[in-house]
Amino acid sequence: MRIAVPNKGRLHEPTIDLLERAGLHLENGADRKLYADTVDPDVSVLFARAADIPEYVADGAAEMGITGYDQVREARVENVAELLDLEFGRCRLVLAAPEDGEIESVADLAGKTVATEFPNITRDFFADTGVEPDIVEVSGATELTPHVEMADAIVDITSTGTTLKMNRLAIVEEVLSSSVRLFAREDVVDDPKVGEVRTALSSVKHAEGKRYLMMNVPEARLEDVREVIPGLGGPTIMDIADDNGNGMLAVHAVVDERDVFETITDVKQAGASDILVTEIERLVE
Repeated sequence: MRIAVPNKGRLHEPTIDLLERAGLHLENGADRKLYADTVDPDVSVLFARAADIPEYVADGAAEMGITGYDQVREARVENVAELLDLEFGRCRLVLAAPEDGEIESVADLAGKTVATEFPNITRDFFADTGVEPDIVEVSGATELTPHVEMADAIVDITSTGTTLKMNRLAIVEEVLSSSVRLFAREDVVDDPKVGEVRTALSSVKHAEGKRYLMMNVPEARLEDVREVIPGLGGPTIMDIADDNGNGMLAVHAVVDERDVFETITDVKQAGASDILVTEIERLVE
């Protein structure tokens, strides 16, 4: 089972980090130009340009891929299925035009020129609006094209909008919202190994922002403690070995990190003691 991942750029390091945290440790490093084995003998990693990954999966060079949703849409591959939103690499494709210019709406671009590195997404967007501009594909520095009279507007990626502002461009409309996704070729979606990889990655995502809370609670105060724990599905309650008849119970719960400070105060006031908070590496739901 081969997973195609970005070989460089802003998506490379977060993707490798996610694989490592999911237990798919790379055996021969992440700096190889082509591939790396993992600790699972049935799973290897193939390094490729983020834009090429959808085609790699569609054509059979890899069974699974990790790349931006925008790249999948731009590639127009039809035989891949999205499995999981990995929730990083968030960005937007936006339609933008010079500030204080004549382009204030999508309709204003009828018969005009739009420059972009994403011609397929841009064509699909304008097809939905019924407006027909001339789409010009460029390979970089898209935000400069309106200022050198190559285009009247652009469709480009933005995360914060800072680059657009620096180039005196204003957003006219959002074209597409994107983040990094896990996807697979449709004919292997039901393969058990694909399911294992999906579960491993989703368990890391589910654990983010969560903490494991452990405490000892007198049996007589158990209900008071239960009422103040904002756990996932309620706390786990266990007898304590060698309690010597003290009537103490062990209470464990998963809570949001933002709730930990207040929860510790609340459970302590409710009678809990020996409170321990730990990080959670993976959480399988």
